[in-house]
Amino acid sequence: MRARAGSDAGYLYSLYGFSLIRELELLQEAGIHPLDIIKIATTNATKFLGLEKLAKGVWKGGVADLAIVDGNPLDNFKIMYGTGIQSYSTDEGKVVQRGGVRWTIKDGIVFDGKSLLRDVEDYVSKMKEEKG
Repeated sequence: MRARAGSDAGYLYSLYGFSLIRELELLQEAGIHPLDIIKIATTNATKFLGLEKLAKGVWKGGVADLAIVDGNPLDNFKIMYGTGIQSYSTDEGKVVQRGGVRWTIKDGIVFDGKSLLRDVEDYVSKMKEEKG
């Protein structure tokens, strides 16, 4: 059996996608190389679901859902959070926000990641007002 990510996040850490990034970090802490972790989370999971055709990568005319992040997840998986992470910049001498999902492509439709986050924030605010 091949390792795959996202198959059993467990109730405690089940935070609607956030637990997957933590799972990737735990795999890295266990000694697995980041490139192998990406394969575990993408290719292996896709093959397990019986979608071998989709596990062949990105090609012209192919089906692909992509998250385009501002940074290299191999350096730090946390940059895949929608908001990115705060880190100390030695160049600027202060804590800066970096990373985050810039674009999401789903079924060929391009979504602006920051706009989606604002939409969620507005939705949550509206729901809180309605509940009172």
